[in-house]
Amino acid sequence: MSPYKHILPKKKSKNGALPDQYTPGHGSGAYRVRHYDLELDIRLASNRLAGRARIRATAKERLETITLSLTGMRALKAQVDGAKPARTVQRGNELRITPASPLAKGKDFTLEVRYEGNPGPADGQWGEVGWEELSDGVIVAGQPVGAPTWFPCNDHPSQKATFRISATADAGYRVVSNGLLVGHRRKASRETWVYEVHEPMAPYLATLLIGRYQLLELGHIPHRASPGVGVYAAVPPDLKQAALAGLRDQRAMVELFSDLFGPYPFRDYTVVVTEDPLEIPLEAQTLSILGRNHITRSWESQRLIAHELAHQWFGNSVTVRRWEDIWLHEGFACYAEWLWSEHAGQGSVRSRAASAWKLVAAQKQDFLIGDPGPDLMFDDRVYKRGALALHAVRCAVGDDRFLRALKAFGEENRHGNASTSDFVELLERVGAGARRFRPAELLRPWLFERKLPAMPT
Repeated sequence: MSPYKHILPKKKSKNGALPDQYTPGHGSGAYRVRHYDLELDIRLASNRLAGRARIRATAKERLETITLSLTGMRALKAQVDGAKPARTVQRGNELRITPASPLAKGKDFTLEVRYEGNPGPADGQWGEVGWEELSDGVIVAGQPVGAPTWFPCNDHPSQKATFRISATADAGYRVVSNGLLVGHRRKASRETWVYEVHEPMAPYLATLLIGRYQLLELGHIPHRASPGVGVYAAVPPDLKQAALAGLRDQRAMVELFSDLFGPYPFRDYTVVVTEDPLEIPLEAQTLSILGRNHITRSWESQRLIAHELAHQWFGNSVTVRRWEDIWLHEGFACYAEWLWSEHAGQGSVRSRAASAWKLVAAQKQDFLIGDPGPDLMFDDRVYKRGALALHAVRCAVGDDRFLRALKAFGEENRHGNASTSDFVELLERVGAGARRFRPAELLRPWLFERKLPAMPT
């Protein structure tokens, strides 16, 4: 067996289930969703959601049953290609729909599910994820299995699709979601907001934020081949000045990362600042979500702002195929913090890496960050040691090849999925010519051995 077995691609299981032991029961490889069309009616006072999900998909094998994830909500009615299914069963977090006749491999089909309930977060080993009520509004934190708390879905990062999200809520509240706002109307005491996501998006990255938000323009980055990138913030009115101060470098961050990682992968970027403080900030496709406690000028706040922005490239545009490769999200975003630090005169990449190495060295070295297991997939050591692995690559190949590799990884996998083995293969190409550079051998001790390697120099 190859000593680099963890860096080689894994095969899909024969029954079509996705081989992801991190989130068992979530996601099916038996069919592929191409588009979600969600119509949502939200009553804030009672926290009541009535939804209709129209799903366009393709069977990847003969389908006798279609399995969706739906958590804490009750499915009322389902249709397959406009017809009543032979059977609809909901148990736990799983909704199983049996068509009147099996769907042939390769067949395009449509699902429609009407559902309702009082949505709430799913509580598990990562704490509470998904739909959550704020003191005056709603937030959705979907990573990794929070999407089914508000819509039925094929819940896995490899299952990317386009979206249309129409949400009706109380008048006076702004609904913020992914992608472009394409419609807004008010009727009596209700307002409807319609968003479209044209780039494929993993279900966990879909989000909905409802609050008394004011939209601020933080800047516009022109591009000769497109309308350019609008940079915005949605903030409670009483936090406007604090947000403008705390986010004053947001446009510069977008410009820097566009230079380093390739063009910003979406049309616009919006930072949502909640009235409530949040324990940690969150990223979603085209959005970052910060608490009111994250908009200071301190380095701790600024690094988090840079970190969530970097996920637009590494995490949202380029998304892991399996959760075990989570270091490709978090290590890259952590390294982006250091790149911003150096650019902003807040400390060189080398000094940030040295500080991170000391922090990691002082902690237990008792798991593999290239396959940390579900309990530790969001451990801070995955972030910092993942960034150190990238720094080791930079030290081995030099600045020019390293930065070309970062850009190539973002551009070659744009709006798709990637794995550690994909990154290794890319390094073999981009790093060709660097003396004694063997990327699999270099990365193996950082990713797949417990002992912390020496500080890269």
